[in-house]
Amino acid sequence: MSIAIRPYHPSDLVALYRICLLTGDSGQDASQLYRDPELLGHYYAAPYAVFEPSTCFTLTVGGVPSGYILAAPDTPAFWERCEREWLPTLRERYPLPDPTDDSRDAGMIRTIHTNHQPPSERSNRAAGYPAHLHIDLLPIAQRQGWGRKLVQTLLARLRSLGVPAVHLGVGTRNQGGIQFYQKAGFTLLESHETYHVYGIKTTE
Repeated sequence: MSIAIRPYHPSDLVALYRICLLTGDSGQDASQLYRDPELLGHYYAAPYAVFEPSTCFTLTVGGVPSGYILAAPDTPAFWERCEREWLPTLRERYPLPDPTDDSRDAGMIRTIHTNHQPPSERSNRAAGYPAHLHIDLLPIAQRQGWGRKLVQTLLARLRSLGVPAVHLGVGTRNQGGIQFYQKAGFTLLESHETYHVYGIKTTE
């Protein structure tokens, strides 16, 4: 079955939501953890595709989207735009839940309302890495070198835009992701109890 990387196309948006959910539990399937299957994609995938399509790439297996890498070249500008144009509508759609609600859905809704920029993207050490990224691959596309190729594809694109470096946040539970970033050449910038911040330059 052929595997290929291509620029994101608007017809991929539904697939991005699906992939985001199927990898949303520290790289594992999160579909049983959320009542609303769109919540993760609303925050971690769709705004990148809508606002920064030129730095988003889709991995296809047999022509079917099975992975992606999504990036915002200017992290503060991206979140400012989300605050103006993306999050207000979501906040209307998803009212704040009852304080006693400890479900995954409630946690994501509170994030949409109160924490519009993840702590990994407010990192002091990440200041020299202006872009940030998200990468997710379904099992059918994993452990074949395609994750590294996605990273290299994005780095080339960011380099062409004059962006010197990119960072990301990864939960400490996601050991597979941590190993991947280390092998792909990312440097540990910060380490916290629940997440790490990694960065990589766009030029060697």
